[in-house]
Amino acid sequence: MSAFGDLAYPADFAHFSYVDPNAPKGGTFSQIGPSRQYNQNFLTFNSLNSYILRGDAAQGMELTFATLMAHSGDEPDAMYGFAAAKVRRSADGLSYRFFIRPQAKFHDGTQLTARDVAFSLNILKEKGHPLITQLLRDFTGAKADDDESVVATFAPNRGRDVPLFIAGLPIFSRAH
Repeated sequence: MSAFGDLAYPADFAHFSYVDPNAPKGGTFSQIGPSRQYNQNFLTFNSLNSYILRGDAAQGMELTFATLMAHSGDEPDAMYGFAAAKVRRSADGLSYRFFIRPQAKFHDGTQLTARDVAFSLNILKEKGHPLITQLLRDFTGAKADDDESVVATFAPNRGRDVPLFIAGLPIFSRAH
């Protein structure tokens, strides 16, 4: 999905060109984040929820959640399927249907479903950090009639990047 035009990679690409699938595995990685999101704090934390206003969240919490799509490191506005296998845009551009990969799972092994996605997007619009709710002002809601696909709807004349923003938001488990 792109806000401005064609994508660099075909639908069935195996990996981004800057990724070496044969790279050595293992080791240790440690980093102090170069930036922060929403309520994250560079120095301390008292919350693991970085998607609300209250508290100081630990850095990097966004790395613990799946998203519908992932940004490409070599295309500034492009996103490719992550939990979503594909997306279908309506002719008028006011709705996007995301099809969830059957192999998408949460950390505990439970199935990640379209209903989890709808729950997550709607709760972030309603109760998320003010920066999130402001960016979601042209997102009218998400609905999942089954576990396989979720439809996100948008207001007319919305910003072209709003669908990209929702595709990059975290997916929470409804059960938790």
